[in-house]
Amino acid sequence: MTSPLRVLTSVAGVFAAALLVAGCTAGPGSQTPTSSPAPSADSNDDANDIEGTMLDDGRMFAVITWGSSTCVPVVGDVTGSGQNVTVTLVEPEATDGAEKACTADMAPRASVGALPEGIDPTADVTLQVTYGDIVEDVDLDGNAAFAGKPGTSTEYTPSAGWFDDSSLVLLTWGSSSCAPVVESLEGSGSSGTVTFVTDENQVCTMDMAPRATIVSFGDDEIDEDGFTLTLVGGGLEGDVKVS
Repeated sequence: MTSPLRVLTSVAGVFAAALLVAGCTAGPGSQTPTSSPAPSADSNDDANDIEGTMLDDGRMFAVITWGSSTCVPVVGDVTGSGQNVTVTLVEPEATDGAEKACTADMAPRASVGALPEGIDPTADVTLQVTYGDIVEDVDLDGNAAFAGKPGTSTEYTPSAGWFDDSSLVLLTWGSSSCAPVVESLEGSGSSGTVTFVTDENQVCTMDMAPRATIVSFGDDEIDEDGFTLTLVGGGLEGDVKVS
């Protein structure tokens, strides 16, 4: 059973995801470009760590990996059987088809894809992820509040899901060439505010693509249950309930 939105979500992995983790950005020229092959089974623990979360009211998912922040893995084949979803991540290519040059940092990156038709997001889902030589099962908690049905069209509204303590993936929709850039972040208790850079002179392509941004509150005292994230700036205004 192949996801009908696979093409759309594969495009998203190239342009979106994990552009900033609050407080951990690199200045121009601070990283030396390198090639960034997929991790092998004997890589360090961080490179092998894979997490996940469900997004878009249960229609989509994000897979979080570690590596170069400028070379986000792309969601390739996605198939489903029962509540098990098989996902293959592949390395992005440069626009000329050559191997893409990547910065030599180590950051979490979110690759988004569509859940296959027939998967029930209100029940637990297991992602069987293959990334290079790494094969890992990632358990996603079902949410009875999800009203979206995998295989149906999105409503293009922002959504967010926790993947680790105080860390979430925010999914927004817009130009694939102008992904959101975090300017500041604050949070306490069951609420937080993320402010994005607003650049009125930015030129963007006229497409509509999913963009995933990792938001990490670090050591802030966060209550994940019932958490509301307020979006400010960058053409993104409003409140998002984090699942």
